[in-house]
Amino acid sequence: MQTTLNNRRTINAWALFDWANSAFALVIAVAIFPAYFTQVTDDEVRVLGIHMSNSSLYAYAISAAYLVITLLSPLLSGIADYGGKRKTFLKFFTTIGALACISLYFFKGMGQLELGVIAFILGVIGFAGGLVFYNSYLPVIASEDQYDRVSARGFSFGYIGSVLLLLINLLVISKPTWFGLPEEGSMAVRLAFVMVGLWWLVFAAISFRRLPRDAEGRSQTKLITKGIEELRKVWRTVRHQRYIKAFLLSFFCYSAGVQTVLYLAATFAEKELQFDAGQLIGVILLLQIVAIGGAYLFARVSAWKGNKASLMVMLIIWTSICFCAYFVQTDMQFYIIAASVGTVMGGIQSLSRSTYSKLLPEKTPDTTSYFSFYDVLEKTAIIIGTFSFGFIEQLTGSMRLSVLLLGVFFIAGLLALIRVKVEPAAIG
Repeated sequence: MQTTLNNRRTINAWALFDWANSAFALVIAVAIFPAYFTQVTDDEVRVLGIHMSNSSLYAYAISAAYLVITLLSPLLSGIADYGGKRKTFLKFFTTIGALACISLYFFKGMGQLELGVIAFILGVIGFAGGLVFYNSYLPVIASEDQYDRVSARGFSFGYIGSVLLLLINLLVISKPTWFGLPEEGSMAVRLAFVMVGLWWLVFAAISFRRLPRDAEGRSQTKLITKGIEELRKVWRTVRHQRYIKAFLLSFFCYSAGVQTVLYLAATFAEKELQFDAGQLIGVILLLQIVAIGGAYLFARVSAWKGNKASLMVMLIIWTSICFCAYFVQTDMQFYIIAASVGTVMGGIQSLSRSTYSKLLPEKTPDTTSYFSFYDVLEKTAIIIGTFSFGFIEQLTGSMRLSVLLLGVFFIAGLLALIRVKVEPAAIG
């Protein structure tokens, strides 16, 4: 049965899934779990016969999750584009991710280290794997002239939902006795993991009831080949496009820095500055609020001076953030750095995607394949960034040196971006 495009009920159902799964990205991956992990585990751990710090292990867990997703990306893209089984696989990854979140309730310390690491990795895989199928719904439910509006609706639903749940978690963690929970111990924090999993399952179930059914009779063969061939086709075109190649190199470098900062900022604050869960949630909320203003600010800069100039200013700020974080000693200094991250966080992600769109060859018939290539590049950057962070700390014993290293990624991104030229007609 043909899906009716631009149906308000279907679009709201699609956006509600962002409300459901964004809770994992904000509450688990960024705000609460990173610091909890380093609090309940030993400073030094032994994994597979290798000694490392607990924060290095956490960074490696992120790298491992995204390595799996990157290796699966051609298959996932093939299923999403050709297999017609969007809802089936979206349900599959959602179930994996949500159940992994709930199982983190049983992670109390070193006695359950393997459980904590594996559940977190599965949660990231469930979140990132599901996004491939979630994004692939856009051309199915909306006409091309409505892509921006519908995409923005999903983003806004995700932002509101995740912040709302984070505020609820903050209340429970700050005032556990109000909810009949013990004031001492980790019960309130571990319940936050359960709340994320249930939130994800319940609201996603509403989406699944309203989203279009899977297509019947589609061939399920050669999906890996199709996905890989799409990436190869894009590369064969891109490698002859001087400015796109330079931009993608820049994007790869600075994405390694941006995504690593977002994933590991809470770990840094807990380990270096002894922030507790309540303080970390406050930092993340500050970052989210400032990010809204930052996105508008750099959209204005872009309209005034162009995408390239706006991105270069942000990369200079990101580099300064890494340099200043090396010297940070007080809570207030970290709050200032967090506000700075918020200022450039939203802007650099939105402007990167729009700049890439402007650099694509004119009259490109299938932008989906180009953005699949872009997404694989970003996931690979996350692997490189988080692994480098953990490896430098493992070698030197200093998270501050790891943060300083991230500045190198931003400098490399800045140098590559200098070689990019955005045509005047496309600027802004």
